[in-house]
Amino acid sequence: MSAGDRVLLDTARHSAVRAAALTLLALASSAVALALPATLGHTLDLLLARRAASGWVLLCTALICAPAVLDALDGLLTAATTARSTAWLRHRLLRHVLAAGPRATARFAPGDLVTRLVGNAADAGTAPGTLAQAAASAVAPLGGIVALGLIDPWLAVAFLAGAPLLALLLRALARASSDCVARYQRLQGDIAGRLVEAVGGARTIAAAGTADRERERILEPLPGLSGQGHRMWRVQGRAAAQAVTVVPLLQIAVLAVAGLRLNQGQLSVGDLLAASRYAVLATGVGMLVGHLNAAVRARTAAGRLADVLAVPPLPYGPDARRLPPGDGTLELRGVSAVRGGRHVLRDLDLTVPGGTSLAVVGRSGTGKSVLAALAGRLADPDSGVVTLDGIALPELGHDELRRAVGYAFERPALLGGTIGGTVAFGAHDPGPGAVTAAARAARADGFVRRLPHGYDTPCAEAPLSGGEVQRLGLARAFAHAERVLILDDATSSLDTVTERQVAAALVRDVAARTRLVVAHRASTAARADAVAWLEGGRVRAVGTHEELWRCAAGYRAVFGG
Repeated sequence: MSAGDRVLLDTARHSAVRAAALTLLALASSAVALALPATLGHTLDLLLARRAASGWVLLCTALICAPAVLDALDGLLTAATTARSTAWLRHRLLRHVLAAGPRATARFAPGDLVTRLVGNAADAGTAPGTLAQAAASAVAPLGGIVALGLIDPWLAVAFLAGAPLLALLLRALARASSDCVARYQRLQGDIAGRLVEAVGGARTIAAAGTADRERERILEPLPGLSGQGHRMWRVQGRAAAQAVTVVPLLQIAVLAVAGLRLNQGQLSVGDLLAASRYAVLATGVGMLVGHLNAAVRARTAAGRLADVLAVPPLPYGPDARRLPPGDGTLELRGVSAVRGGRHVLRDLDLTVPGGTSLAVVGRSGTGKSVLAALAGRLADPDSGVVTLDGIALPELGHDELRRAVGYAFERPALLGGTIGGTVAFGAHDPGPGAVTAAARAARADGFVRRLPHGYDTPCAEAPLSGGEVQRLGLARAFAHAERVLILDDATSSLDTVTERQVAAALVRDVAARTRLVVAHRASTAARADAVAWLEGGRVRAVGTHEELWRCAAGYRAVFGG
């Protein structure tokens, strides 16, 4: 069983009760369809024989009206089942993506990931209803064949002689449709990924005057998408044309045999009527083809969802595991990290003593941000171990780790709805007093209070500069971190005066005393207690900024000195 099939199986289990009810409805509809021809045939024979048939006429009327009620209930339950299954899949994938963190976003482009979470989840969500209806819809053709055999064995023989053609038709349709749908959904994800990139870089595109070129880049896969769409229509059209040829021939063959048996006195006129309708039911390939197409789309989409679920989430230790008392000493021992098939970090050993600040510097591509991600366990190293006060980070529970370590980034996301909610956003609510104190330490309290509603101002309505956004990100980290702060170029948009004020507040007003700072400015490195100079994925040297600046020309070259 493929990973995609397991996703569909899990979805079917989640919707088992509703799918069972849907199956019963579809079976009831099939039972009515199978009962109607025999009832009509018997009623016709009674009328031709001038015998009382009022009860049978009423039964025929009921059987003709019943499908309308059953179809209405079927449509309502199908929509509810699909909606609930889709919602369950989206919640499951969203939880998994958030648990996997940067692993997921590194493997899939944002637009492609959104396409899988939204569009592909909707396609896969139709699976329980489609499978229930497909299983029940197979009852009508099989029942039609059996009914033909009960009326006269030769009628079943006539139909079964051509049945292999229908089987081959369905098999070829399934194979061709599966390939078309897979390519189509992949191209949809590609276009969505390019579109999200363009929206994120809208200012750059406008400044460069490359809107036309960017539009062409986004729409470059469109001819391929159109080709796959037309190919799907050709496949379905070819199948429909073949069905139009094969199905009438089978029905004509059954009617021809039925007419012959009628002439021989082996069948009644009512039997002939019933046989003609059972032949239509037995050749119900149109309904099966529709369910087959839906099942192919759902299975292909489930395969794309399974790719996302295959990204392993970060496992955490038991919630009861707590950090021992300590000063926040952070150690990386023998740490290696591979990104895109390249060793970004190699056997790196580094210690940040508790209560001190360490700046990490190096040229672009030397692994500074990767080191920062590993230090607070946004990702795990491919080898080696990272410890906090002697405890390996994977042994800690999620909330304990996120309470101990805080992050601030170059481009923080304003999550939480309001400005105050953004600062409070985290594994625990620090409370209004801590939010205000953290904003004050990050030099954000002043501009926040000038906003129309202060800390209650919605983020979407707050006109913030890049530096102000960074200060909110710093405030969020200050409000949550108890032992270690990791600042990944988190002050790059601050002016020199504000950066110096924030640095002073870090020492005076922030609970976390241990700080690992990814630095691109010489002034930032100079304010740290020590500097780790990265080169080639290893620590080239550790010392104060003044020592390295004085003794190493390569270190000065990092800052253009």
